[in-house]
Amino acid sequence: MKKITIIGAGRVGESTAQILANEEHAHEVVLLDIREGVARGTALDIQESATLFGFDSRVTGDEDNSAMEGSDIVIITAGLPRKPGMSRSDVLDANLGIIRGLTEDIMRYAPQAKVIMVTNPVDILTYSVWKQTGWDRSRVFGLSGVLDAARMASFIALETGFSIKDITTMVLGGHGDSMVPMSRFTTINGIPLDTFLSEEKIHEIVDRTRNGGAEILALKKTSSANDSPAAAVATMVDAVCNNRKRILPCVAILDGEYQHHDLAIGVPVILGNQGMEEVIELQLNETENRQFQESVEQVKKDLTAIS
Repeated sequence: MKKITIIGAGRVGESTAQILANEEHAHEVVLLDIREGVARGTALDIQESATLFGFDSRVTGDEDNSAMEGSDIVIITAGLPRKPGMSRSDVLDANLGIIRGLTEDIMRYAPQAKVIMVTNPVDILTYSVWKQTGWDRSRVFGLSGVLDAARMASFIALETGFSIKDITTMVLGGHGDSMVPMSRFTTINGIPLDTFLSEEKIHEIVDRTRNGGAEILALKKTSSANDSPAAAVATMVDAVCNNRKRILPCVAILDGEYQHHDLAIGVPVILGNQGMEEVIELQLNETENRQFQESVEQVKKDLTAIS
């Protein structure tokens, strides 16, 4: 990639920029933030680590959104973060106005870009960007399941003591309390999870996964997670930049898949150089389908706020 822009130089934006620079996914990584000097200072700090990490990517910062001009990928992390006790939906009204303004600038300065939404509530804001731009759904997708699945895998590794490298997980649905961690599609080196853990322990891990972000927020108190979301975004960017055709759970616009249209929600997709190239439909059992439909209804309820 020639250029990747991250809008929002907060903790998630900063961590994402550092990883993308380290891995040299683009010739230039641009950080944008409305706070004077913040993006430029953050970018300079990262740039000064180049010789130590050994990367040639150029990292720059700016307050003017025109600096995103010509970007191949735009990652949106800007917005009001939630505080302890708040749900992701609680920040919808504040962040919706911010994202609509940013979308106008993306359409103006980076009309060929792919957009990765990170700001919460991510399902609703991904839909908002897609609807406002009118772009093909392959170009607008969001972070959800990659992060949630990573959290689930971490909890399984901590519980079993097995290598994280052998654990494969899947999470569907909205990025919130109604997410659906899919234990039936979770394996350790191809072996079903229930071979190693009791049903009770699996339920505990599922519940902890649903509350993974809130757990970190409650512990840190003044900020939410940043390293794990940044690593999840970098995984998505890597799949696109290197055309890896990875199957990853992301927020995608459904067009008939899972019997839904005109809806953004977390599902497994193929990520490649065209962006979100295909939605993978899993054959859900009765319980999984019921939980997924409950998650769909929650997302639809939030979507009424932008209609």
